[in-house]
Amino acid sequence: MTTKWIYWVEELSKEDNDLVGKKCANLGEIIKAGLPVPKGFCLSVNAYNMFMDLTGARKEIENLLAAHTPVADDVEGIKSLSKAMRNIIEAKPLPPEMADTLLSHYGQLCDQACMLDLAVSTRSAGVVSHPGQYETYLNVKGKIDLVDKVRKVWASTFNERSLAFRITKGMPLGNEPIGVAILSMVPARSAGIAFSADPNTGDLSKIIVEANWGLGESVVSGELMPDRWVLDKGTLEIRERTLGNKTKATVCLDCGIEDAEISAEKACSFCLNDEELKEIGRLANQLEEHFGLPQDIEWAVVEDQPFPNIVLLQARPVVIAKQAPVDQVLDLMVGMLSFK
Repeated sequence: MTTKWIYWVEELSKEDNDLVGKKCANLGEIIKAGLPVPKGFCLSVNAYNMFMDLTGARKEIENLLAAHTPVADDVEGIKSLSKAMRNIIEAKPLPPEMADTLLSHYGQLCDQACMLDLAVSTRSAGVVSHPGQYETYLNVKGKIDLVDKVRKVWASTFNERSLAFRITKGMPLGNEPIGVAILSMVPARSAGIAFSADPNTGDLSKIIVEANWGLGESVVSGELMPDRWVLDKGTLEIRERTLGNKTKATVCLDCGIEDAEISAEKACSFCLNDEELKEIGRLANQLEEHFGLPQDIEWAVVEDQPFPNIVLLQARPVVIAKQAPVDQVLDLMVGMLSFK
């Protein structure tokens, strides 16, 4: 097994998109821009392919698809196929040499943090960006949990949403290799997203920031109304601020995460101060200048760390709503799947 398939984030750049997926490549590029990201490493697309071939999972999935491939409106067929495909991958042990290399890198990450079982996130990284289509696991701890979650991220290429998308688009179902980013968990006091252009109107003079207490998943998922600010892009002055309806926050357990009720005091308070807000705006501007396009970023405020205490978790080009036609057939299909 001589082909390199695992990389420290700082080894990567935006030119490595096809090697490790957009999320991983962009994280490496953010480091090259001199901006803060969590320490970590990435599994390449080739790691996915090696696992599928060495374990025989690819052949089993091909046989499964040869026996039955559901059509676009076969909701139950898609659900059944997804479960069978995911079970194939999740049941396969990681080949010994792959496991040794993965856990060696995890051990080095633990040593750097002076922790035995460092909490990490395992984040999917598609070569083509499909936000929210594949799965991410947060607050993963220990070697056994890490190996399990890496397999689950790979298996998420066959989740119901992904299969529905590929069937609708006439794409092959049997192979969707992705990278995986394994990053140190950020102990987030607050977290969220920022756009260096208004994603609804395309207004390039604004920076939009949305945030909640705890981890950013409650904001990214759209499950609640977060705090929201509009900044002047040139001066970073705050044009608007809107207190969100923040009833819950995503927080870490001993292992994994949960949505927990927040206090009335926190619910009635903004989760960022003006200094942090302007620093997020400054970072958004730097990323836009570096990448040459308006950016959609995810970030976190590190708890109990002196300012500047913002860490970047992801960056990708902003998608302007009026420029992104909605595939209504896919939306209906996904909606049907979610209610079954």
